[in-house]
Amino acid sequence: MDDHLRNGPLRAGSLVLRPWLPGDLTVLLDAYRDPAVQAGSRAPVEDEEAAARWLRDQDEGRASGLRHSFAVVDTALGDGPAGNVVLAYPAPGSGSAEVGYWTAAHARGRGIAPQALEALTDWAFTAFAGDGLVRLDLLHEVDNEASCRVAEKAGYGFAEVLPARPPWPREGHRHVRRAAGHGG
Repeated sequence: MDDHLRNGPLRAGSLVLRPWLPGDLTVLLDAYRDPAVQAGSRAPVEDEEAAARWLRDQDEGRASGLRHSFAVVDTALGDGPAGNVVLAYPAPGSGSAEVGYWTAAHARGRGIAPQALEALTDWAFTAFAGDGLVRLDLLHEVDNEASCRVAEKAGYGFAEVLPARPPWPREGHRHVRRAAGHGG
């Protein structure tokens, strides 16, 4: 697979999905001050040191091929990243991976999350088709109704209720999207 397709910026309408940059640190810190982002996060970002570590982790994940995180920039807003989408790809040949996202408070309600998730999904199924990727899972806590709506808008059907387990203190939902030609 062409590295540019795996690593280059993705475009969807007014959205540009690009790798996170060191200059995004302040935006990242502001986003993680939002209780909604904190509640859905497996890796809290509480200060500049944690934000710098988070940015390094994204670079390392991309370099290893196991985690592809994209800053979501809405060119219509013009003020840096408005969110994040991520593909956590456990291993080539496993057939499945997990996606996640968050949207900064100032950008919610604009349809950014489902549009960015749709772009990530299309990219993932194209970029990793040769590795056998056919299913993407989106997980969230059961009381996160907004994530249910985003999942459904992006074509991720509800699959099951998951039991509570760290880092989530409550039950969760698993939504699934399959590559074209690989079932519902």
